[in-house]
Amino acid sequence: MSVLSGNDIRRLLKHNPPLIEGWFSLDEQVQANGFDLSLRDIAAMQSGGTIAVSNNERVLSVLAPLSFDDKGFLHLAAGIYMVTYNEIVHLPKNVMAFGRPRSSLLRCGVNVGTAVWDAGYEGRSQSLLTVHNPHGFRVQQNARITQLVFMELTGESEGYNGIYQNENT
Repeated sequence: MSVLSGNDIRRLLKHNPPLIEGWFSLDEQVQANGFDLSLRDIAAMQSGGTIAVSNNERVLSVLAPLSFDDKGFLHLAAGIYMVTYNEIVHLPKNVMAFGRPRSSLLRCGVNVGTAVWDAGYEGRSQSLLTVHNPHGFRVQQNARITQLVFMELTGESEGYNGIYQNENT
């Protein structure tokens, strides 16, 4: 496996479908070793959830969307939130990704929890945003919050085929 460089990412953005669509600024979002995803929506969790042996018994937490102010900002108290990104990802069957919080979030006492973006996944992903700072955190809609790091597999996989395929598109 190898990590894709910014040049590799730019090359894959020209494919059909592109590696990522719905971005705002390639100059700002393409990084030396990844791509910054930006914030579309934030929701608060309103219920518990369930993960069981069988996916038939899976129950996701109920979400309540939060509203940005007239300047596009939202103040978040310490707690957990679900974020949805602006960008839609189209991973080839030989590329997977890991999401990491941008370092500025960590310096503000905020973390982003992500799962693996499996090879072959397509969709507008969601992640867990945790505000650890007891003073809260202020974030603007469309701010870059998560960096995707892409890894080329040693061979092509069968591709992701789960319930989140094409989510939020």
